[in-house]
Amino acid sequence: MAATPAEIDRQWASLRAATHARIGLPRAGSAIATQANLAFQLAHAEARDAVNDALDALALVDGLQSRGLRTVPLHSAARDRRAYLLRPDLGRRLDDASHDRLASLSSDYDIVFVIADGLSARATSHALPLLDEALPLLHRDAWKIGPICVAEQGRVAIGDEIGQLLAAKLVVVLIGERPGLSSPDSLGAYLTFAPRIGRTDAERNCLSNIRPAGMPYSQAAQRLAFLCTEARRRKLTGIELKDETPRAQYDHSLPETCRLPPRSE
Repeated sequence: MAATPAEIDRQWASLRAATHARIGLPRAGSAIATQANLAFQLAHAEARDAVNDALDALALVDGLQSRGLRTVPLHSAARDRRAYLLRPDLGRRLDDASHDRLASLSSDYDIVFVIADGLSARATSHALPLLDEALPLLHRDAWKIGPICVAEQGRVAIGDEIGQLLAAKLVVVLIGERPGLSSPDSLGAYLTFAPRIGRTDAERNCLSNIRPAGMPYSQAAQRLAFLCTEARRRKLTGIELKDETPRAQYDHSLPETCRLPPRSE
């Protein structure tokens, strides 16, 4: 016997509860129902706004300093948002003032963190909670951590120049990712060992979708600490370094609907 409309609705509801993807959308004739259509338009507007939002660098610096963390405000060679979007190359390099500021701070650090707006400045709101979870794990293993750099109008590769100027063995760029229609505030963490200008994306590792509705802070911190430790031990990042974090270390932090079933022995 074919399922009734009510049964089908219940089945779709259980699936929708496990994902933010748009599945099983209701219809009105041959069109999407009004509520679903309006929700889509809202998500599209939020994604567009996220790309154009300005980074509140002062608030971010205040949040870092209130935690007792040394910070360095920086700016890319892209003078404003329009230049940033039209000239990706400018977002990968520091402006002259920022370059000179960092040149005097070189100190052979084990790791340097960079927080950059990327394509979603609002995603940087997740950087502080992530650092709250990750830094104790690194301090436990006696990492020499450099100043936290806050880079306006920055892209991932700006970390290469920052890491090179600070003589850091490893740079981690926490950056707003390209907004999606269900994730306008997704934070990415990009790791590069031996950073220097000219590094390629194949020489990086990335943890993506860090936010409460995606990868929780505690899980991201544990995976980040694992990758950093392995990068230091093996002296590499990129396609040769895999995320082999034991699942038991972070599975408890996942929402119940996202957990994998226990492995059969």
